[in-house]
Amino acid sequence: MGAIYILWLRELKRYARSRVQIVVSLGQPILYLVAFGAGFSPVFKQAGLGSYIQFIAPGIIGMTVLFSSVFNGIAMLWDRQFGFLKETLVAPVLRLQIMIGRTLGGATVSMIQGTLVFIISVLFGFRPHSLMAVPAAFLFIFLVAMVFSALGTAIGSVIKDMQGFQLVMNFLVMPIYFLSGALYPLKNLGKVMTTITRIDPLTYGVDGLRGTLISNFQLSPQLDIAVLTTVMCCFLALGAYLFSKIEV
Repeated sequence: MGAIYILWLRELKRYARSRVQIVVSLGQPILYLVAFGAGFSPVFKQAGLGSYIQFIAPGIIGMTVLFSSVFNGIAMLWDRQFGFLKETLVAPVLRLQIMIGRTLGGATVSMIQGTLVFIISVLFGFRPHSLMAVPAAFLFIFLVAMVFSALGTAIGSVIKDMQGFQLVMNFLVMPIYFLSGALYPLKNLGKVMTTITRIDPLTYGVDGLRGTLISNFQLSPQLDIAVLTTVMCCFLALGAYLFSKIEV
């Protein structure tokens, strides 16, 4: 447990020292809130669907957590390049503990960024239907952060160069985001699109966030939690296996 705590704390310290990362990470969510929120609000209202800011804000929070979590794998590449990963791997601790510590650290950083975007969304006019809904929403933020931090760590375990990692991440992240229902309702889609969106793990995270914050579940909270928990366990197991294969 000591190794998990140390690695978790190290990720937090790395994030706290990077003021540029904090500022830059907020730029894209703000752009989405301004461009999409203001641009599509009249269309959304004319369709009788209410405020688009209310609809899109949970999706933007999910996007922030997704991007931050997945790109946590870049930290592993830096550690590999500068030798810290080698020092960690030769330590007398289980590699599973190292993997869990890194994943928890990345997930915590993602939750912090998700919290900042939530606050910004409130400043832009987003209003949860109840203050009691906010703690429940953070359960889904945590699950999404763990799912994609584990995925980023797993991919970072097998890819050794920065360019390859970024290509793989861009190939995965953008479809995951745009097919999750973060920007549009998932009702009345065709059978093919419905099937694809159900395969996407972020779909259940965004639905859970939107459902708890504005009482607009398109699936169900039980299904959202069950799927996210299952995928999280699968990615953790996969990441632990791939991490254990890293050669010192």
